[in-house]
Amino acid sequence: MALTSRKMGKDDIVIFEEESQSSRLSRKTKETPMFPIAIGTCTLAVAYGAYMFKNKGKMSTSVYLMQLRVGAQGAAVGALTLGLAYTMYKNYLERRESAKQHQD
Repeated sequence: MALTSRKMGKDDIVIFEEESQSSRLSRKTKETPMFPIAIGTCTLAVAYGAYMFKNKGKMSTSVYLMQLRVGAQGAAVGALTLGLAYTMYKNYLERRESAKQHQD
């Protein structure tokens, strides 16, 4: 379920609509494209850690899992940081282009 606003002439109308999970995921992916990439990066880090778990040597399981958690979170934060930097750069360029158009 979501609240959406649509322009109809001079007035904004708020409409309450049902929204399925797949349409919500699709909408959120379009709004923030780096979020699914961060989730995927975190999932890949966890999958790699689960695969490497059998070769952990003499390290205790709790220490290994703690290091794995920190690595997975670091990968997700890194992907989100790159996405934020890209978005900021893109917004800066769009603002700069619109300023050039208004000057001409």
